[in-house]
Amino acid sequence: MDANPGTTIEDRHLIEEASALLDDAVSLRRTLHAHPELGLDLPVTRDTVLASLEGLDLEIWTGAAVSSVVAVLEGDRPGPTTLLRADMDALPMSEDTGLPFASEVPDAMHSCGHDAHTAMLATAARLLSARRDEVAGRIAFMFQPGEEGFGGAKAMLDEGLLTRIGGADRAFAIHVTPLIPSGMVAGRAGAFMASVDTMEAVITGRGGHASMPHDAIDPIPVASEIVLALQTMVTRRIPVFDPVVITVGSIRAGTTSNVIPETAVMDITVRSVSPTSRKVALEGLRRVVEHVASAHMCSAAIRTSQLGYPVTVNDAGAAEHALGVARRLLGPDRVVVMPTPVMAAEDWSFVLEKVPGSMVFLGAAPPGMENPAPNHSNRMVIDETAMVTGIALYAAEALSPSAGPA
Repeated sequence: MDANPGTTIEDRHLIEEASALLDDAVSLRRTLHAHPELGLDLPVTRDTVLASLEGLDLEIWTGAAVSSVVAVLEGDRPGPTTLLRADMDALPMSEDTGLPFASEVPDAMHSCGHDAHTAMLATAARLLSARRDEVAGRIAFMFQPGEEGFGGAKAMLDEGLLTRIGGADRAFAIHVTPLIPSGMVAGRAGAFMASVDTMEAVITGRGGHASMPHDAIDPIPVASEIVLALQTMVTRRIPVFDPVVITVGSIRAGTTSNVIPETAVMDITVRSVSPTSRKVALEGLRRVVEHVASAHMCSAAIRTSQLGYPVTVNDAGAAEHALGVARRLLGPDRVVVMPTPVMAAEDWSFVLEKVPGSMVFLGAAPPGMENPAPNHSNRMVIDETAMVTGIALYAAEALSPSAGPA
């Protein structure tokens, strides 16, 4: 990646240093990609990260209950404590990319870019360690397991992350996506990503013979009606400018074609971008499920209900800091202010509830590829040269005392 002609000499040096470290970052990323691990227990990944930090003058410790790594770089003069985060876990799916470094682990794949996040942050730690005399305050590097549904960020907070590093004044994260041109940065203040909650609803009728539905109470058409009623509830009860997405991802019922089953089980997710609409949606979902079932002589029970990740809210000052730094590094034409949040969810939200901070997207679309596969696809690939931007951006966010010019 070439430096933007409008960057300062100092910014240009950061990009040059990140470029010089790219081969090492790519090697680390490919090692992680070939050996993905799931959830909160990532011993191989943790040890790989520790090896990548070996020889740096950092205070390092690992988690007790989860496979986390925290490394702290103490600067040479007073200043803020900056928390930089990378998530390390993979997804439970098979890989079909055909890459020479594709996953060697059955049913596990780095299809959300966490391998790149980890490689970028570990490489940024090396770059910043070489610039210790320029660091004001301290920089904490947070390598987190379990982002994909396990709440690893919350687990690290519960283990005393912030207390251990002496608190944090600001916090920054980067997330790669193949759907944005390589090396571009996108972000926004306020709601950045959605909350996500899950429910399992059980509709109970009365089983019977398929030839005599009048002697049974069939829960399957009732479940089907609930699917449609939930979409109507969303459009009629929730403001269109404070959106909610309800998805019934699975309906499980029955065993064969000539039996009416007794139960139908529905797996549902609710995504929102404000606490108000989140509350309205969750209350409305329960009401619709129970009353539509009752109207058809079925009973309904929400068997499990799990409040998931909160809305990821970027602090206005921290968001402008990250975007301002990116404009200096890349030029204003390579930085986009997003008009709306995205409806995916992130457990970085737990950190942002406690520390003013932000997350940005880093474009990593492979060159020359039309319609690249998105995150969470079995065919997701990235342009590894985009990691230069990520490494330099992590470093510049920590080194810069305030946002650059808009």
